[in-house]
Amino acid sequence: MRPLILVTGKNGQVGNELVKLSAQYPQFDYEFTDVAELDITDAKLVSDFFTERKPVCCINAAAYTAVDKAETDRELALKINAEAVGILAENCAKGGAQFIHISTDYVYDGLATSPYLEDNEVNPVNFYGYSKLEGEKIAFEKLPSTVVIRTSWVYSFFGNNFVKTMLRLLSERDSLNVVGDQVGSPTYAADLAKAIMQIAVQQQTTGQSFEGVYHYSNEGIISWYDFATEVKALGNKDCEVNAIATSGYPTPAKRPGYSAMDKDKIASTFNLTLRDWKDSLRECIGLLNA
Repeated sequence: MRPLILVTGKNGQVGNELVKLSAQYPQFDYEFTDVAELDITDAKLVSDFFTERKPVCCINAAAYTAVDKAETDRELALKINAEAVGILAENCAKGGAQFIHISTDYVYDGLATSPYLEDNEVNPVNFYGYSKLEGEKIAFEKLPSTVVIRTSWVYSFFGNNFVKTMLRLLSERDSLNVVGDQVGSPTYAADLAKAIMQIAVQQQTTGQSFEGVYHYSNEGIISWYDFATEVKALGNKDCEVNAIATSGYPTPAKRPGYSAMDKDKIASTFNLTLRDWKDSLRECIGLLNA
């Protein structure tokens, strides 16, 4: 029997990338689940799963990610982003499994002027960020050895994301307005999946505990406008892209103005090489075009 890794949220961007990547790690068995296979908000179902299958690691890639909708759909956002995280962490604690949980740059208020460090003050400006922060807190409360990975601006070949939306709109329109005063770092979900697996393998093979918060994204600090401009260039689109202020594009949920994160901790702890955002974007658009 090979050790089992449980991955939740298999239908999401990171979940899909982990499914694809798993073939490169044949020393493990995997159980990839989404709500149809394992409702992580159901404490009994999760407990039964852990009792029967005894995973050595749980990677929680499941989340409520509709940032604007979360402002009104608060109960469900909290249930998935906080309560369910606690259920998974508690069962990992009981079964002696490692727990790797994905969080967000939206736990910060965006008032910084240099990349956030893991121990900088958290102060979410929207309910999505609040629900994710609650999830972090409850995870560490139930299982102090939890590894939390805060990431940002995730996109992938899979699912709905900024890159796919831009490619579509750039094809449909003559001009496009994109926010130019929100700054952060994109994350290619395939790169994040590789980092997660490296962390899981390192913990399993060394027996070390790497508990705590880590930041992960691709290298480079840009605006959404910069991001869209590069998508346009790599996608060979003719549409004119204009930078606008956040005030010109009001949304139900407020966004942090600056959410770039310092990633030295994750790079040095797990010997990770972080790719430049343009290189990763080029790879993703190549796959989408193919």
